[in-house]
Amino acid sequence: MDTATPVRVPAHHTLTRHLGHWTTEREFQVRAHRGAAVLDLRSPRIPAGDIHIDVDLDRAMLKLLVADDAVIDDWDLRRVGRGRISDWERPTGTGGRRIVLTGRLAGAEIRVRRGGIAILSAMVTREYWADLRRAHRQGGFPTVDDPTRTV
Repeated sequence: MDTATPVRVPAHHTLTRHLGHWTTEREFQVRAHRGAAVLDLRSPRIPAGDIHIDVDLDRAMLKLLVADDAVIDDWDLRRVGRGRISDWERPTGTGGRRIVLTGRLAGAEIRVRRGGIAILSAMVTREYWADLRRAHRQGGFPTVDDPTRTV
């Protein structure tokens, strides 16, 4: 990891969502106690290279929206109690972007969503509907559901 200041994402007793083109950084700190956070890491504006996420989750949930071929590296992630990672569609190859998870899960869960499930997860939010209205007014396309859309 380089010495850049990581983006801090607090979610204490609340739901925090960052969707679409919300960042150009590759380092994050997520702290949550009895809350939930959603991070969309599919944007092409995020520079190439590994993405590092340092978590401290206590009875909380972190949902990661990632590209289909993203590889989740959780080797340095400590699990306390029932801490777990849910990744139904884990890729079999190792050619995608690597997302490195470090820190601590205490009775918490990290949910990884890819492809169509990631799109659906983004579409059932208030942020998507606001983006849809903005796109309609400006004559463009929404970006919250699929930040990789070029048309």
